Amino acid sequence: MHKTLLVGGLAALMLASAGVALAQQAPARPMRADADGDSRLSQAEFVGQRVQRLTAIDSNRDGSVTADERRAAMQARRAGRADARFDRLDANDDGSVSRAEFDTAREAGREARADRGPRPMRAHRGPARGQRGMARMEARGPVVIADVQTRAEQAFTRLDADNDGFVTAAEGRAGRQAMREHRRERMTERRAARQAQRQASPPAPASE
Repeated sequence: MHKTLLVGGLAALMLASAGVALAQQAPARPMRADADGDSRLSQAEFVGQRVQRLTAIDSNRDGSVTADERRAAMQARRAGRADARFDRLDANDDGSVSRAEFDTAREAGREARADRGPRPMRAHRGPARGQRGMARMEARGPVVIADVQTRAEQAFTRLDADNDGFVTAAEGRAGRQAMREHRRERMTERRAARQAQRQASPPAPASE
C-alpha cells in the first residue's frame, strides 16, 4: 500500500514516535538467546544466536557472509524499523499520518520520556564509526559461518566456568569483564611497545 505523509518528513515522525516505541516494548530479557527461559544458556543456544544471524543474511547460501550481504541486511533492518514506526503512527491504518495522529504520538513520546527520567549522556559516535566497520569488513573478506561456529563453541567452553554445560548470566558477566581487562592489557602493551620503538629509533639527521 502506498504510504504518504501528510505532515513533516519521515525522519521527524520517527523521532516523535521513539518514545512510544520504547514504552511499548517489553522489558528485555537478561539473556536474549535463552530460548527456554531457564536463565542460562546451553551450548546450542549460545552458538545458535551467533550462527543464525549470519545464516539469515547469507543470501546465496554459500556458507559465508560478504560485506555486500551484511550491508544489504543492515539496509533491510533500517527499512523494517522505518515501516514499523510509520505503522505505529498510522493509528487508523489508512496509509497516511494525519496531524492528529502525529500530535498524539508526539505527546505520548513526551510522557514516556518524562516517566523514564533523564537519559545518561552518551558519546556521539557519528556515521564514521559504521563506515570504518564496513571498511574493515571488506578488508577482511567474507565471514565463514563454520569458522564463527567453531569460535563460538570455544568461547562457550571458556565461559562455562563450572563445566556444567550451561552459561549463566553471572558467568557471562565474568567472561565479558575478563575480556575487557585482556583488551586493556593488550592496548597497554602495544602502547608501551610503540613508545619503546620511538625511543630506540635514531633521530633524523638535521637538514643542511
